[in-house]
Amino acid sequence: MSSTPRSRSLSGALFALLVIAILAALLLIAIAAGLNPSDAAARIIESFFPPAAVTAQGAAIRDLYVIVFVIAAIIFFAVEGLILWTVLRYRRRPGDDTLPPQTHGNLLAEALWTIIPTVIVAFLFVISWQTLNTVEAVSAQPDIRIRAYAAQFQWQFDYYDESGENIVFTQLLPNGAEGGMAVPVGRSIRLRLESPDVIHAFYVPQFLFKRDVNPGRPSEFEFTVDEDDAGQTFGGQCAELCGAGHRLMTFDVHAMAPDEFDAWLAANIERANASPPPPPSAEPGGSQPPGGGQGDTVLQIAALNIAFDKSELAVPAGEGFRIEFDNQEAQPHNVAIHEGSPTGPEVFRGEIITGPRQITYEVPALEAGTYGFVCTVHPNMTGTLTAE
Repeated sequence: MSSTPRSRSLSGALFALLVIAILAALLLIAIAAGLNPSDAAARIIESFFPPAAVTAQGAAIRDLYVIVFVIAAIIFFAVEGLILWTVLRYRRRPGDDTLPPQTHGNLLAEALWTIIPTVIVAFLFVISWQTLNTVEAVSAQPDIRIRAYAAQFQWQFDYYDESGENIVFTQLLPNGAEGGMAVPVGRSIRLRLESPDVIHAFYVPQFLFKRDVNPGRPSEFEFTVDEDDAGQTFGGQCAELCGAGHRLMTFDVHAMAPDEFDAWLAANIERANASPPPPPSAEPGGSQPPGGGQGDTVLQIAALNIAFDKSELAVPAGEGFRIEFDNQEAQPHNVAIHEGSPTGPEVFRGEIITGPRQITYEVPALEAGTYGFVCTVHPNMTGTLTAE
């Protein structure tokens, strides 16, 4: 049974009321949650766009995105508007019992829907090509040269001298205030990507840039962090599934003022070139140094497959001890001891070594209590140490 005009009008009115009720409910929920409706609308609009770019190259990528988004939005609303207008304008009304006149072929319409898409595609090609040239451009003499070495499952950052041939400092810690890749703002950074094993990917969301790291095929690109972003830290990650430990491949990018970066790099170069201090020894006359001397306790710990071979250790309280650490894989590891738990205050940190290699740590005496031991490079490698 066909519906009457009155019933169709009533159905349309009910649908409109339902839409208004839903919008009103959403507005009330936002107000009850303490959200400013205008702020909520702004957040919804921002969700359609990538993060604000912090590099000159990222700004060019975002500009391209905005242009493409605006063109796509115009096409979307134009097409949807025409569909809605057609549905309303040519809907069947009471008394429409005959087929309306049919139009077969329209030269103007066919010309428009051929020429307009061609112009749009040609325009997008040109601006995309210009953006690609901007992003891929490299200078003959960049200000800073860094190598990002990606291996299962670890990022390592090597800093080169002005010639770009000699490594002057290697950052083995990919995260944290003392780790990650530090870069100066306002200077051109040449980043070289290398991998010894599988495909990885260098990705920083605020850079609006992703580059695969293919084994045996180094690649390079340049970026310049905006001066206004000095003091900021940006999170990065491997964006290519590279194995069971893929989730561990994260890193930080610290944006520093140029003077601060120069001081930071000089201090790390000096520290890397300094000879290690001698291990603590007994004082003359057989007495032990303050804090407790080295006792007879020797702990043996090995690292393999991004894990320690032991999860629980015990030592005598008030007596120094040794840790014989065996790094059995080509990953940088160490043993650090923290008070209370692996995330508590650090009381000892052993030298980071890349294996296969062994090292002996001389650890000062610990007060009675529970401690956590952890790999500084891989915080997921943890265990419990008890001093009693």
